[in-house]
Amino acid sequence: MNYDVAILGAGAAGMFCAIEAGRRGRRVLLLDHAKSAGDKIRISGGGRCNFTNYNIAPEKFLSNNPRFALSALKRFTQWDFIAMVDAAGIGWHEKTLGQLFCDGSSKEIISMLLDHMARAGVELRLQTQIDQVSRDESGYQILTSAGTIRAASVVVATGGKSIPKMGATGLGYKLAQQFGLSVTETRAGLVPLTFAPHVLDKTAGLSGLSVSAEVSHQKTRFSEGLLFTHRGLSGPSVLQISSYWREGDSICVDLCTGQDIGNLLGDDRHAYGRLSVKNALARHIPEKLAALMVAEAGVAGNLADQSKAALRGLAETVHNWQVTPSGSEGYRTAEVTLGGVDTDGLDARTMESKAVPGLYFVGEVVDVTGWLGGYNFQWAWSSGWAAGQVC
Repeated sequence: MNYDVAILGAGAAGMFCAIEAGRRGRRVLLLDHAKSAGDKIRISGGGRCNFTNYNIAPEKFLSNNPRFALSALKRFTQWDFIAMVDAAGIGWHEKTLGQLFCDGSSKEIISMLLDHMARAGVELRLQTQIDQVSRDESGYQILTSAGTIRAASVVVATGGKSIPKMGATGLGYKLAQQFGLSVTETRAGLVPLTFAPHVLDKTAGLSGLSVSAEVSHQKTRFSEGLLFTHRGLSGPSVLQISSYWREGDSICVDLCTGQDIGNLLGDDRHAYGRLSVKNALARHIPEKLAALMVAEAGVAGNLADQSKAALRGLAETVHNWQVTPSGSEGYRTAEVTLGGVDTDGLDARTMESKAVPGLYFVGEVVDVTGWLGGYNFQWAWSSGWAAGQVC
């Protein structure tokens, strides 16, 4: 069982790397402990796979060195992957904010990748446990549940810790540390945020309510949907900000974007002065949310009874609701893992370890994390492509 390249992990990055290495005539073995390849691809985008984004740019990736990703992203772009999807006859559409989804099923993307792997002569071995990886003068030895495999090069594409029920583990980080590479702090990213009981007591009646909102943390802000849950907040805007939020920090939420509640209520005083302030506010935002905002602002009575200062305070609460999450839902529901193999130890053009020849890291296991909306898949395609040119 001797190979030129052994790739650990049959997810997006591993499959793409296998295709590129196989096309170069390399004898490639792709290993995974799962029953099928591309499981995270299959469940992504509600089963339609948000496979890339029109607006790929380095500032939309989080890393200790955000510019590290630029080399791979420039050399295999979103347009290259779109061309591949088109050539496979897979229909797709833009949903919003440059996010591209399959018209049909995400299984079409997996089938496309499997087809390219087969044509490139890649050997796929599933349900194979990886127990140990070592290196000597002759190359790498991989001890697996199916025996020992030898390879000149090893590509680690094992992903991060997110969604453990899909089989996610920290194997890639352990291998990096074993071979002397640093690993930055890892934590759940693109994940719903949770509230402490005293906050949930106030928001419990809002569970299931969705609004358009702008959510910000320090200088970073996202304007997309927000969803109240029985545990806290979710929705695209919250998932996005979760990658920037840290425990103990508050977030700021504008619950009525594009309108000035202060001006609207000021105008309403003349025609709707006898309405309770809650019902007046409910003309502009959902009633249950209006009740929460009125309680948060500490106002009561009819609209006509409110001073200008009280209405300004209520408007400030709606547009600048400050709340401190108690935590997140963690890796159980996180879409990605923030942090990972430190990019200082990797060559940006090849994804190879600078200190350990023939050892590569691609995809989520690396300290490069994209925004919600196809960015992480593009990093998987691009980083896998980069390693596949040389491994």
